[in-house]
Amino acid sequence: MHQNRFFVAAPIGKTKRMKSFTAHIIYRIVCEEVVSEQYEEQWRILFANDETTALAEAQRFGKEEECSFIDRHGRTTKWKMVAIKEIREVNMKHGALVLSRVKEVEPIADPVWISSATQ
Repeated sequence: MHQNRFFVAAPIGKTKRMKSFTAHIIYRIVCEEVVSEQYEEQWRILFANDETTALAEAQRFGKEEECSFIDRHGRTTKWKMVAIKEIREVNMKHGALVLSRVKEVEPIADPVWISSATQ
């Protein structure tokens, strides 16, 4: 039976629309010979019947995105998935809010140049 990303194969007349979820995936970035605690956070949209399936899909995507490469200094750099922090069902409609952050930053003391757009 054919199954696409939005509908689950079901008996005729009983097609069920899949739910939308966000997955908050955390990767640790490790560069050989460099001691640091560097992480990447990703928020991904997933379609699944339930939260358990969405978690399994997040784990699969997270593992698929792990990678390693040689940087410009010849060191091996690796992205390793360390956690799925959250799975949340979301209402996927036009204009739906996926992520919002409020950040408090410290002003730059005595800059040598500042954009006129920030004044």
